Amino acid sequence: MSLSLRRVDPEILDSLPPDNPRAIRSRRDLKRVNMAMNQSRIFAKLVRDLPKPQRILELGSGDGTFLLSVAPLLPSWRGVRVYLLDQAPVVSNETLQRFEALGWHAEVIKEDAYVYLAQNKGPRFDLISSNLFLHHFHEESLRELMSRAAAATKAFVSCDPERSQFGLTGARMLWALACNDVTRYDAVVSVRAGFRGEELSALWPKSEEWSIFERSVLFTHSFLARWRPA
Repeated sequence: MSLSLRRVDPEILDSLPPDNPRAIRSRRDLKRVNMAMNQSRIFAKLVRDLPKPQRILELGSGDGTFLLSVAPLLPSWRGVRVYLLDQAPVVSNETLQRFEALGWHAEVIKEDAYVYLAQNKGPRFDLISSNLFLHHFHEESLRELMSRAAAATKAFVSCDPERSQFGLTGARMLWALACNDVTRYDAVVSVRAGFRGEELSALWPKSEEWSIFERSVLFTHSFLARWRPA
């Protein structure tokens, strides 16, 4: 199948109850996949030059462990307040305590990302982030999500699968990491729904107030938008 165009299909994990054994195993697998993709370091490198944030909102945070893995890589960000947003969050008390031990104060928000961003009337977040989240959306939905995010933040950063033959080959090799059937299936779906080139830049609101950076590294396609008002 050609990878020239994105193909967004349902992923098994999204349809399973949070306490389903296969879902629990798949979330555990995703931690190893993130490590194999070097996601935490790629993410930390993207945001390292941003001003120290006071408030971060993570979209599609899941169990919260991705940002937890980033926190030790950004020691100067101690004291930041993190809002972990997900429709069905599965953040454990242990994860919240580990955030606190690192000087990051975490709070869980159970809400749809579209709804939350539309209703947010407070000051802009210093950073809105997402990891392996944007590829779930078709272009028009994604354009709307990014428009709402742009109105709510001073910076936006995301890491998603790169849509490439190399990425597809890697997804098909996840049996080597002992990943279960859910993770192996969803990985292939994720790559086909991933990004390349400047596809995300084209969906971000057009404005001279935003500085855009987008590129692919190994299996990861990263995007950073910084608000620089005149």
